[in-house]
Amino acid sequence: MFDRLKHWWRQRLIRRSTITPAQWQQAFARLPLLQWLDGTERDALRELAILFLQRKSLQGVGTVTLNTDMTLVIALQACLPILRLGLDWYDGWVSVLVYPGDFSPQRTRVDEAGVVHNYRDRLAGEAWQDGPVILSWNDVYHAGEIDGHNLVIHEFAHKLDMRNGVANGFPPLHGDMARAEWTDVFSAAFADFQARAAAGRAALPFDRYGAQSPAEFFAVLSEVFFELPAMIEHHYPAVYRLLCAFYRQDPLARMAAGRTPVSHAH
Repeated sequence: MFDRLKHWWRQRLIRRSTITPAQWQQAFARLPLLQWLDGTERDALRELAILFLQRKSLQGVGTVTLNTDMTLVIALQACLPILRLGLDWYDGWVSVLVYPGDFSPQRTRVDEAGVVHNYRDRLAGEAWQDGPVILSWNDVYHAGEIDGHNLVIHEFAHKLDMRNGVANGFPPLHGDMARAEWTDVFSAAFADFQARAAAGRAALPFDRYGAQSPAEFFAVLSEVFFELPAMIEHHYPAVYRLLCAFYRQDPLARMAAGRTPVSHAH
């Protein structure tokens, strides 16, 4: 009974959406990675985005004033990783804060001698456990480039990772997935990636930021999985198979179906 009521309520929200077909078309055109989706997947993503915008509070910070086009670009990217998982995977938090560009939060660290150090990091995005997702609009705006870098997917992958505690590169797995296999495969790939980064190789398979921690490795892999999946399949095929199983999506299969994305100039 509760599931039927929940479905009815969600369909009611979707039917009452005031977003126009022209606005949807413009948002999809801004995001070439979505060109791989078939018609059914595009419809499902649209519905998820509508519900996402109903459940979450998107707020501009400083000089950022969010309009419908901007919120759609964020929502479509945020919902792509949960296209086959469902919006409940983003339960437990509400806010998305959008800064104009990089931001510098105040940090505090206590060293081994007990001395308190205050410092600032320059960040393009951040995800807090049980708290907001923070994004730089400048980075979101350039999401039309298929380059393996996608700030929105990166930060929302952290949110998925945090569903079973602190982000550690080990999100809650589905019942048909083996925890031991995930640990073995990702640990081996992370060790290899760290070794490549330490060797100073110019041609790392993808962003060296992934060498910082297992959590960042998972988030960086998630960006590449949806934008340049062949890179993961080539360098870490076992990781690619596990990401397909976790996200319940296979971007390479979509590409093979003949839907080729095109670059979109800003």
